Amino acid sequence: MQDIIKGKAYVLGDNIDTDQIIPAKHLVYSLSDPEERKLYGRYALSGVPDAAAGLPKGNVRFVPENDHRSPFQIVIGGKNFGSGSSREHAPEAMQIAGVTAVVAESYARIFYRNSVDGGFFIPFEAVQRLVGEIATGDDLEIDLPKGTLTNRTSGKTYGLRPLGDVLEIIKAGGVFAYARQAGFLKS
Repeated sequence: MQDIIKGKAYVLGDNIDTDQIIPAKHLVYSLSDPEERKLYGRYALSGVPDAAAGLPKGNVRFVPENDHRSPFQIVIGGKNFGSGSSREHAPEAMQIAGVTAVVAESYARIFYRNSVDGGFFIPFEAVQRLVGEIATGDDLEIDLPKGTLTNRTSGKTYGLRPLGDVLEIIKAGGVFAYARQAGFLKS
């Protein structure tokens, strides 16, 4: 894992739930089948209504039609990101679509744990509300050692809350890989 994460922003609002992240009708695909796995990426964030996304340019799709990878690598969210059911598929769908980090004001606890436990992406918490400060399509840079997010489009820098042990779990590839590396589990 690199100390600097760069990518384009996709900005969402408050209370984005797991059914908006990956609608239940798309949970029929097998994550173990490589072709069906891509469909989780294709349908990631497909349940978010336009008004919740707060997109200044109108209806900007997270994943282009007939693709499974998004041009947006960093998702900016408001309060209570990942609320709703305990759907483990939600953070994995975002990872399959190419998300490397989510920066939100706060998270639903189960979504946060699923993101960390699976090592899918880094769930950062912003020190201040970033919805309204950052626009979809802005170029962002996250500096892990400094704990900052810089909007390279506007030139503004924002603080991120410390990750603590979460970073080591994500670097290892998830909670089970971390436990093996730390000697808590036998290989």
